[in-house]
Order: sequence, then structure tokens, then C-alpha cells
Amino acid sequence: MRDRQCVRAFLNQPVSNDTIIKILDAAKFAPSGVNTQPWNVAIVGANHQQKIASAIISARENKIPDNPDYDYYPQEWVEPFKARRKACGMALYGALNIQIHETEKRKEQWYRNYHFFGAPVGFIFYIDSRLSMGAWIDFGMFIQNVMLAARAHGLETCPQASLAEYPDIIREYLNISPLYHIVCGMAVGYADWSAPVNQYRTTREEVETFTVWHD
Repeated sequence: MRDRQCVRAFLNQPVSNDTIIKILDAAKFAPSGVNTQPWNVAIVGANHQQKIASAIISARENKIPDNPDYDYYPQEWVEPFKARRKACGMALYGALNIQIHETEKRKEQWYRNYHFFGAPVGFIFYIDSRLSMGAWIDFGMFIQNVMLAARAHGLETCPQASLAEYPDIIREYLNISPLYHIVCGMAVGYADWSAPVNQYRTTREEVETFTVWHD
């Protein structure tokens, strides 16, 4: 858990189907209310990754508004979350030596999200829209299990809310029913630790910051 990080550059090394199955077979033991097991996973290889990336980037370039199935971020940022968000962005672009005024370079880096950062495997997580918020909590625990199980197999990951920005595109290319909401994506592969984008870490608050004792 301490060593896990969001990896945004991967080696050109395939991940076997057997390894993917083992990861998901371990992750499925996440808890869920009344054992609903609300998770669904689409496994996306290189061809579909390219199609999805091209479609989403085309939508962005043509100024088509995104239409996610849910709001991941708040409409207005307040402290302390505003400062944390800023620090996160500065750490990422600082590692890449991209200055704040270099808008094209920043956009190019952002568009790598839609290519799953070049990972050999992409996951798309989706959930039955008839379920309620509790099921999303359960799904979050499943996703965390996926990331930890991947590390047990020598793999790294990057969960990606960006891949839920245009859910209709995802549903179309992966033949997912409109009944389902797109939760997020995830890049999965062997990390390229030599890449500058993998050389930084975001910080975490001390326990005392977010904990209140009631003895």
C-alpha cells in the first residue's frame, strides 16, 4: 500500500491473460453490501485502446462537451482540496519539465490518459445504474484490491477517471449496455521506472490531520 503509486509510463512488455485472471480472481473477494458484487470489468487491448483514444481526442478537439455518468470532481474547489489539487498538478508537470505556459505540451500529456499511458492492458470498470451509492463504495474497494493484486504480480497501475468523461464512446466501442454507468478506467502493465513521469510521488497528510479520537 505504501509503495503503490500512479504509474504513467510502461514497458513494451505483454501481460498474460492468466495473470489478468489471477488479479481479478483475488480482487473479487472485496466486501460488498449483502454480497451484491457490483463490479464489472472490460479488458481492453491495444486495438480497442487506440480506437477509444482516437474517438475521445476527436471529441475534445471538436469541442464536444464531456458528459460523464457522475460528477467525479466538485463544481467549485475549496480548501484544503484546492491546494492539494494544485500541488498534485505541479508535481506531475514538474517531473516532466513542462512549464505552466506550455499549453500544447500539457494537452499532449493529458491526452496520454486516453491511450492508457501506453500500458499493454486497460481496464474499464462499469456498474449497473440501478444500484445506489453504497455499491459505488463497494466498487472502490474492489478497484483498490485490483491495484494491490497487480503489485503482487510485479505490475503497476494507474486508475483513470478521465476515461469516464465520454461514457457513450466507451459504451459504443466496448458494446456495453446503456444500463451501465462507466466508473473509471485503469492502465495496467510493467512500469518503466526510467521514465521521468514515474520519478515523483505525491505526499499524504499525517494521521492526526484526518483523525478525531472519541474516548
